[in-house]
Amino acid sequence: MEKEMIKVLIADDTAENGVRLASQLREMGVYAYTRRRNGNAVFDAVVRDMPDVVIADLTLPEIDPIALMRKLGDLLARRPEFVIISDIRNSFLERQAIENGAAYFLVRPFDAETLCTIIKSVSRKAVSPDCGDPEVLVTDIIHDFGVPAHIKGFHYLRSAILDAVRDRSLMDSVTKQLYPVVASEYSTTSSRVERAIRHAIEIAWERGSVENLNSFFGCTVSSYRGRPTNSEFIALVTDKLRLQMKNAAANRS
Repeated sequence: MEKEMIKVLIADDTAENGVRLASQLREMGVYAYTRRRNGNAVFDAVVRDMPDVVIADLTLPEIDPIALMRKLGDLLARRPEFVIISDIRNSFLERQAIENGAAYFLVRPFDAETLCTIIKSVSRKAVSPDCGDPEVLVTDIIHDFGVPAHIKGFHYLRSAILDAVRDRSLMDSVTKQLYPVVASEYSTTSSRVERAIRHAIEIAWERGSVENLNSFFGCTVSSYRGRPTNSEFIALVTDKLRLQMKNAAANRS
C-alpha cells in the first residue's frame, strides 16, 4: 500500500521562489503548495488545511515563525512541524528557533533535494521499511520513542546517532569523541550535549510508548532497571539502524 504523501505548506507564493520550490518538491513525491508570505495568512492556512510541515522564512511579516508556532501550539492538539529558513547562519537565532519548536533551521542557499530530505526527516508520516535514508530513519525512530522534536536533546541525539552510523570509531569513546563532534555542530559544549541527550532519553522512558520501545529494543528494555545510559541507547539504535539500512538496500537490489 502506498504511503500517504507528506503535505507541505510553503509560506511564499512568489513565482521565483515558493512556486518554483513547490514544483520541484512535487516532482520528488511531496505534496507541496504555496500561500502568501504573511504570518496571518499562514496561520489561517494551517488551521484550514492542516499540513504536515510548514516552510517559513525567519523574517515572515505580521507574525514571525516563532510567534506563529506558539499561537498554533495553543490552538491545535498537533501543530505541523516547522522548517525555518534564514539568510544568516547564526547559532543564537538557530537555538531560538529550535527551542521554540522548530524542527529544523535551514540557511540559504540550499537545493530542493536537501529540503526534501529534511521534510521527510521531520515529518511524522510513517516511513517506508524500504527507506534507506539514515536521517529519515533515525528521525522516525526518535519520534516513535516519544521524544519531542522541539527539545535540544532530540537534535543532539539524532546527530549523535547519525555521526556514529557514519563513523563506528566514535562509539569507542562517547564522552571524548562523539559528544565533542556533536557539540561542534551546534556550537555548544560536550557537557550540554550529554545532559540534553540524557534528558531526551528520560522523556522517552517516562512518557513514550512502551510498545514502541519493546518493538524496537525487544527484550532489552525489560532488562533495564531504569533507562539505558546515553552510550547504551545510542549504540542500540545505531546497530538497529545499520541493520535496517542493510535490509532496505537488499530489498531494493
